[in-house]
Amino acid sequence: MGFVGMIVAAVVVVHAYLWRRLVRASTTPGSRSRRVLTWALVVLAVLMVVTFGGSRLGLGMDVERVVAWPGYLWLAVMFYLFVFGLVMEVPRAVATFVVSRRRRAAEAAAPAERAEEEAAPVDEVVLAGAAAGGGATAHGTATTGMPVAEEAAAGTPAIDRRLFISRTASAVVAAGALATVGYGVSMALGDPVIERVPIRLPRLDPRMSGLRIAVVSDIHLGPLTGRGHTERIVRMINGLEADAVTIVGDLVDGTVAELGRLATPLGSLESRYGAYFVTGNHEYYTAEGPQEWIEELRSLGVRPLRNERVEIRHAGAVLDLAGVNDLNGVPSGDGPDLGKALGGRDANRPVVLMAHQPVQVTQAAAHGVDLQLSGHTHGGQMAPFNLLVPLQQPVVAGLASVPRTGGGDTQVYVTRGAGFWGPPVRVGAPPEITLIELRA
Repeated sequence: MGFVGMIVAAVVVVHAYLWRRLVRASTTPGSRSRRVLTWALVVLAVLMVVTFGGSRLGLGMDVERVVAWPGYLWLAVMFYLFVFGLVMEVPRAVATFVVSRRRRAAEAAAPAERAEEEAAPVDEVVLAGAAAGGGATAHGTATTGMPVAEEAAAGTPAIDRRLFISRTASAVVAAGALATVGYGVSMALGDPVIERVPIRLPRLDPRMSGLRIAVVSDIHLGPLTGRGHTERIVRMINGLEADAVTIVGDLVDGTVAELGRLATPLGSLESRYGAYFVTGNHEYYTAEGPQEWIEELRSLGVRPLRNERVEIRHAGAVLDLAGVNDLNGVPSGDGPDLGKALGGRDANRPVVLMAHQPVQVTQAAAHGVDLQLSGHTHGGQMAPFNLLVPLQQPVVAGLASVPRTGGGDTQVYVTRGAGFWGPPVRVGAPPEITLIELRA
């Protein structure tokens, strides 16, 4: 099954669940509200498929920009409707069980009450009604001679308790989903958090202690971002006065022709020893491949590290900064090659490796890397996705270490990324720009 096929299958399953729990359970058959909500779900489901498959369907960036905002926002709302819906299943089931028990108890008691009414003399019933003020009698017969149940039926019936439970649960689910997405949008579109992280490298020359490396990843220039997104990131990085800047993949979601103007501010990056870039998986998703972006970044003064390394000389000491291609380049023969990137170097010098995916740290440890800088995970971006990331990657976010062959550890720092992919929503994983300070 292809990518679009999987998306369609997932969309159908989730929307079917939402219709069953939020529409059918909360509306009456044939009602106008049920028809409107049903068609709304159908339209939103189609919009989501078009949003996800836009580039693969050849719709072009202009069309993608039109559908991306409503499509991706609905994706976020749909996801949290699904999550909150699952959470509400337990209290909904408990409430329904309690109501069912009470209803069965009432139905079991009804025959005895009716028999008692039939056995009571008519005069007693009328007198009891008069004593109560001429209204309903103690035995359930009104002065009109009509049973109370029939009187209620003649007026407006009370809402069914099951329907009341379903509508209450649906309101809680909708309010929770909308509030969560609203918060997530404000986080995703706000300023990235500056994380200042001191990292000790045992092999670092004391003269190099204090070297500062700015790390940014997953900027994701695309249909939902503008030039201001890049300008803000560049401005914030320049404010850190870093010695080197590293862009650890997933810079773009499109071609140079579509997004080149959004990347132009990267030419204003400032650092003592330069700005560097390695490919992420998204650089391989266009038909043109990553090469056009490699050349574009070179023209902006950002040096791509394509399975290669450079020497960073600071205060009379030297550190190797290496970079490898992303794993998604393997099918096209453009994958990572740590042997090429690290071969022939002075093993006594520390080495910092730029590699987009944290999972590459296992190979890095085998090659004696001191520190790996990665992104890719977005920190989960939308909780509880952070609980699923460990199924694919060894680290969700932050600093961790992996034992090296021959002793010592390879440390890996995973940044949450400065942008977002898909929905412009971040919950539990605010955007991040990292300033790493190396210490001996």
